[in-house]
Formats: sequence, structure tokens, C-alpha cells
Amino acid sequence: MSELKRFGRTTLPDEQERAIRRAVRWEIFTIVYTSITIAVIALVVGESQAMRTAWIEDMLSLIPQFAFLIALLFVRRRPTRKHPYGLHRAMGVGHLVAGVALLAVGVNLAIEAVTGLISGEHPTIGTIQLWGQTVWLGWLMVGVMVVVIIGPVFFYGPAKSKLAPVLHNKLLYADADMAKADWQTTVASIVGVLGVGIGLWWLDGAAALFISLGIIWDGFRNTRTAIVDLMDQRARTYDSKHPHPLAADIVSYLRSRPWVAQAGVRMRDQGQVFHIEAFVVPHRRKVSIREMTDLQAQVTELDWKIQDVVIVPVERLPQEADPGRRETPPTLSASPAERP
Repeated sequence: MSELKRFGRTTLPDEQERAIRRAVRWEIFTIVYTSITIAVIALVVGESQAMRTAWIEDMLSLIPQFAFLIALLFVRRRPTRKHPYGLHRAMGVGHLVAGVALLAVGVNLAIEAVTGLISGEHPTIGTIQLWGQTVWLGWLMVGVMVVVIIGPVFFYGPAKSKLAPVLHNKLLYADADMAKADWQTTVASIVGVLGVGIGLWWLDGAAALFISLGIIWDGFRNTRTAIVDLMDQRARTYDSKHPHPLAADIVSYLRSRPWVAQAGVRMRDQGQVFHIEAFVVPHRRKVSIREMTDLQAQVTELDWKIQDVVIVPVERLPQEADPGRRETPPTLSASPAERP
């Protein structure tokens, strides 16, 4: 069996296996691409605070890729007695680490930018000799930033955003979302550099502050999402915008069984896969073990993301159980399992 096809106690469908392979390739490409851009920006960063902040943001952007690739090594392992639910939480832990790192560094950069503006630091951008010509270094800064933005905005950002819903991977989605928003960093850094060139020294600090606030926002949003997922909030879609429609599908299927009168679920997002506690109120007092076992197997087969299913016969549904009522209108996505 392919290493990428194995996923905890189950195997991935062909579509998800292909998506995982593509995601790994894009993450490796992103690491190589970003490493090159970091080296190139280092050559022209000069004394511009905006350029330095953008340079640091590029370094920080490597964290989600490494977190995804490392977490992928753990989530494929089968559950054990020590880890009975598997190691799928590794993806959520990676998400949390990336968010906290962004938040911490973003706050530090914002403080540095504000301090520079208050103290009235006037950055200087000098000139260099190229092929016998004197060239203002600011033009090189602008040129480099325009070129390096091509990758995240037009290539790997959109590519990852298409793979995230197929894999129900919030870390990959956050990575793609930050990549597609890199144009804001580029515009801000260019404005800062050009501001220094025309004598508006404060534009450089203002641009650095704008970039750092973007880092803080990315860090806060990802930290919040990772924390509430690790605290077992109601399972939500890959972008965390809506309750996951799979809960309603499961409840609908349970109610379609002739011996089930009422049904509800508690669906826990383990990080790409779900642990399901399905509560059923039977029509009759006695239910056979065979009926329970068959129902468990049938629910498990509804979607590849259903990793564990526990069927619990009860006299009345728990108050916190999801009754399966849809709260959002149907929307199309890249994966049939992500559609209501």
C-alpha cells in the first residue's frame, strides 16, 4: 500500500491520495521558491524597514509548509493502545505552532515599526554600481518584490486553495490564504521604498507597520482556529466558516434506518478526519448487536473523513448532540464530501 494512501486506520480514496501527493509537491516547491526569494531579498534589503519586515514575513511563511510536511508523517500512523485515536491531532498542533509564531513575531515587528515612527528614524537607500552605471538601490528593491510575488499569488497560493477542501486540511488552507494575500505585503513594501525615494521617510515605517499588522492578523486568526479545534468545538468546514455538512448527512442516514426513531451526532474534528458519536433512539426496546455493527460500518463508509464511529442507543438524545439541521445554504466546493 502506498505510504500516502494509508491514513490512520483507513485508506484514502484515489482523489484524496492524488491531492496529498500534489500538496506535498507544492509544499516542497514553496519551500525552495521561498528560500530563493529570502536570499534574493537579503541582497537588496538595505536600511528599509518595510523591506526588512517583508523579508522576515517571507521567513515566517516557511513555517506552515514545514508544519504540514512534518504533521503528515504522524497522521498516517495507525491508532495504537497508547494513541487510540491515532495521531491526527498533529495537523492541528502544526496549525497552532504556525499561528503562535506568526502572532509573536508580528507583535514584535509592529512594536519596532511604531518605535521607529515615534523616534523619527530616517532610513536611507543608497546607490550601487551595475555594469558601470549608478543605480538607486530602491529600484532593485521594487523589481525584486514585483518578481517574487508571482509564485505565491499566481501559482502555489491558488493551487493549495483548491487542494485544501479536497483534503479538509485547515493548515493547508491557511497556508494558501496567506500566500494569496502576499500582494498586500509587496504593495506596502514598494510604497515604503518609493516613499523614502521622494523624501517621505515615514512611509517606510508606515509600510512596515502595515505588513506587521497583517502578520499579526494571520497569526491571531490561525491561532484562534487551531485552539478552538483542539478544544473540540463543533466540527466545521475546511475554512472554519460553517458547521460541517457531513453531520447532517450522517443524521439523515441514521434516521433512514427502519429501526431508528431519532438520531443525533457529536462530531469531533481530529484534523482532516472526524470521530463520530452517533446517538440513536430505537423504535423498539431491543436492538441486536448485528444491527449495531452493520450501522457502524455503513456510517463509516459514508465519507473517507469518518475515521471512527461509535453507535450509542439511548432513550433520549443528549442536549448537545447535533440534530442534523442545516444552518447554511448548499454551496459547491472541490470535494463532494464538502457539499451539504
